[in-house]
Amino acid sequence: MSATIGLPALEADLARQLVLIGHGGTDWTRPRAHPQGHVHDVVIVGGGQSGLAAAFGLLRERVSNILVIDENTQGYEGPWETYARMITLRTPKDLTPIDFGIPALTYRSWWEAQHGAAGWEAVDKIARGDWMDYLRWYRRVLALPVRNDTRLTLIEPLGDGIHRLHLDSQPPLLTRKVVLATGIHGGGEWHTPAMIRDALSPALYAHTSAPIDYAALAGRRIGILGGGASAFDNANAALALGVEAAHVFIRRPILPRINPIRFMERVGFTGRYPALDDADKYAVMASFLGHNQPPTNDTFDRAAAWPGFALHLGAPWLAVEQTENRVRVTTPQGRHDFDFVILSTGLVSDPGLRPELALVADGIARWADRFAPPPGSANALIDAHPYLGPGFELLPRTSSAAAALHGLFAFNYSALISLGLSASALSGLRTALPRLVKGITDQLFLDDRTALVADLIAYDEAEFVGEWPKSTEEAA
Repeated sequence: MSATIGLPALEADLARQLVLIGHGGTDWTRPRAHPQGHVHDVVIVGGGQSGLAAAFGLLRERVSNILVIDENTQGYEGPWETYARMITLRTPKDLTPIDFGIPALTYRSWWEAQHGAAGWEAVDKIARGDWMDYLRWYRRVLALPVRNDTRLTLIEPLGDGIHRLHLDSQPPLLTRKVVLATGIHGGGEWHTPAMIRDALSPALYAHTSAPIDYAALAGRRIGILGGGASAFDNANAALALGVEAAHVFIRRPILPRINPIRFMERVGFTGRYPALDDADKYAVMASFLGHNQPPTNDTFDRAAAWPGFALHLGAPWLAVEQTENRVRVTTPQGRHDFDFVILSTGLVSDPGLRPELALVADGIARWADRFAPPPGSANALIDAHPYLGPGFELLPRTSSAAAALHGLFAFNYSALISLGLSASALSGLRTALPRLVKGITDQLFLDDRTALVADLIAYDEAEFVGEWPKSTEEAA
């Protein structure tokens, strides 16, 4: 393995690169006073990869009166050390999603500083735990302002462009802008089919997004509904921890094979998608949502190698019933009894499902409010998504709702229809982050444009202090 420079040397190089690009400097935003306390320019809700990178992007634009809050303990933000159970990330290793073009801030630089160039060449895909360690380093080395163990419960518009953020067991925060960098489920909720919710005790099922103690299920049988990548991640995790059998049930007669994200990465969809008109966006996303994300080949092989693994194709769950402390599942092929069932059933994006948006959700424009698809092509999943502006800003259904929504940005999975693979995938972050930062900073600037323009017109600080022309005597 080639020589390594170590993280201290990389961090010194990063510090120099930040100086070379002019990072830092005095804020240009105008402080707001409020009798209830300090007013932040921006509060970012969510300290995972999107929230951290958004904070750095704002600091790059000399907006430092910001705060990132996250409900998790430090070092456990996002899915990577909570509910994600894949061994590796599914994205190509050479993506550069959150470095803003600064070489020393890339994942590759971080990796090679510790393992050398040969170590990087040996990597196939980025290990999930390594990505989380990189995010921890990213936060530390950039000194990002994050407050952990802080959960947002409600956004309350106060008027005059200020929002009060109610927190669980903490005093509220005041802010001009709110960025909901709340991840894949932050624009709605994980989907639990009614046939499961109505038939079973909550002790007998869990969504793949939930904490699951697979070690406690050692020697038991579990059923997994859904054929997306997370189904196979969970089957492997369960069997590795001693579960006797993990049966995956897929409605379709064949495994999902196509991952449209790979095509989007190759031909510019990740960055250029927002330029499409609404009709093209609707058609693209109807196709996109029609594909379950397939497991990677290594993920499938890893799960299928276990003796207790079973795959049932063309096997929708027709009925589910609780029999004492077990679950009986009926499919077209027959009945199966399990000790526990796992739901890999995706999510629903709808602002009305988010408790923190309870005071403003009715006023948020959805796709159903702004676009009518051709007859017969309506898609209820698409229609429920918020219809966002070009900078991820929430838009009002009616003019009367505009003031309450001003300053709210949805940088989570619910942005998928309006702005494509942005906060919903690592593939989209590289181009989405500058768009978000521009949207926020433009709004901050325009909110204060009257004072800024007046100050510019009145500006009279002399830059040239010499005397010219010289007096007649001096010239002679």
